[in-house]
Amino acid sequence: MGLFFSAVAALGIAVLIWFVWTFNRFVRGRNRLREGWSGIEVQLKRRWDLVPNLVKCVDAYQKHERELLENVVRHRSEASAARDVREANGAETKLSRDLGSIFLLVEAYPELKADQNFRGLHETLVEIEDALQYARRYYNGCARDLNNLAEGFPSMIVARLFGFRAGDYFEIENATERMAPSVGGLTA
Repeated sequence: MGLFFSAVAALGIAVLIWFVWTFNRFVRGRNRLREGWSGIEVQLKRRWDLVPNLVKCVDAYQKHERELLENVVRHRSEASAARDVREANGAETKLSRDLGSIFLLVEAYPELKADQNFRGLHETLVEIEDALQYARRYYNGCARDLNNLAEGFPSMIVARLFGFRAGDYFEIENATERMAPSVGGLTA
């Protein structure tokens, strides 16, 4: 009889240790996800700050592209007002498409492509997009790990007991991927 109670107590202790260990894994996963999102927000803010200068530069060359420029400004505002990953996904995808359209527009205006200010903005955007891509990969890796933990058995028991949720993936299109191939020294 004493052996039975010892075995039950040992099993109980093992289950308790597993619960604590799994709970701590969820906390680490949630914190990594928050850290990843913070890195994305830094790059998005850099991109949002670049948009007004880019719009001003393009606007100085071509007044009849007003609709595209207005879309860029509107989508920048929507993106900066996004409250969570789901809202940011849609708004940032629209902004990326608009930014890509601006760089496609440059092909029609060689004097804009040759403008030093525009070239500097282009290079800065490429740098930001690269950093954003790395931040997005890190974040999505953290979301994947948290999702595997939250959806896997038996760790899903701890997730449900303590309210841990799976993370949303952040999928936006890279604005520089939509640019036309390099022509005349302007590289993508």
